[in-house]
Amino acid sequence: MKHRIALIGIPLAAALLTACGGSDPFEEQQDGGGDEGGDGTVVVGSADFPESALLAEIYGRALEAEGASVDYQLNIGSREVYYDQIEAGSLSLFPEYNGGILFYLDPEATIGDAEETNAAITDALPDGLEILDSSEAENKDSVTVTRDTAEEADLTTIADLAEVAEDMTLGAPAEFETRPQGVPGLESVYGVEFGEFRSLDPALITQALSEDDIQAGNLFTTDPLIAVEDFVVLEDPENLFGAQNITPLINSEQVDADAREAINAVSAALTTEELVLLNERIMVDNDNAADVAQEWLEEQGLA
Repeated sequence: MKHRIALIGIPLAAALLTACGGSDPFEEQQDGGGDEGGDGTVVVGSADFPESALLAEIYGRALEAEGASVDYQLNIGSREVYYDQIEAGSLSLFPEYNGGILFYLDPEATIGDAEETNAAITDALPDGLEILDSSEAENKDSVTVTRDTAEEADLTTIADLAEVAEDMTLGAPAEFETRPQGVPGLESVYGVEFGEFRSLDPALITQALSEDDIQAGNLFTTDPLIAVEDFVVLEDPENLFGAQNITPLINSEQVDADAREAINAVSAALTTEELVLLNERIMVDNDNAADVAQEWLEEQGLA
């Protein structure tokens, strides 16, 4: 069974009510129980950016290939919205980023490599939630500038921004302003304080950079438009953004042993280079994410 629910256009307040146990907009799903995994259905969710939705399609279709019943709830929103839905059982599986989920659970966590990060996540997760194997594929946050800005201000690393950031506007998703690895981390780790912060949908950051509406942007490092636009990703020598490997987060009771094996097989096959190419197909070529996911799984012998 396949059931896709795109949450684009649903007010944030409604999504927050869902995360806290409210009835709308998922009352019908919750009453039926299927979307809570009660009938063996695995409910796969995604955040509201293209790569997350693509990864949800990849993991979900791999499960379908093994005979699992899968429902999809795509484009839910940020971690601040969807995490409670996983804990409550409204979602069974979510393609996460290990550094991101660790700092959500513990803002005071120590930055480490993938193994250290995963060990800390395991300690921090509540009963009923767990992570499966991390992928080699990694997608980090970044501070990215245009080639012209990098050359004019002699920017190579984030630290180089300390002398010029006060005259610049940083564009990023709203949550970047308060996350420990966002604006607070830039200030505490690098002494970088931007003159202005502009909250932007991730899809608009590239255009805003190109048009000089912002002078620095928080882009994901697997965004294919970085290469297309010849942007410069500033190096992060202090490892502020930490490990950000693709790491499935699951509601333990809703994902059985066979499903876990299929999910881990996907993670083992995925690489950063392939993820960039897959993103290019959906973000530049405008290919359908479900089709791209299916084709990649077939190429890997996973569907």
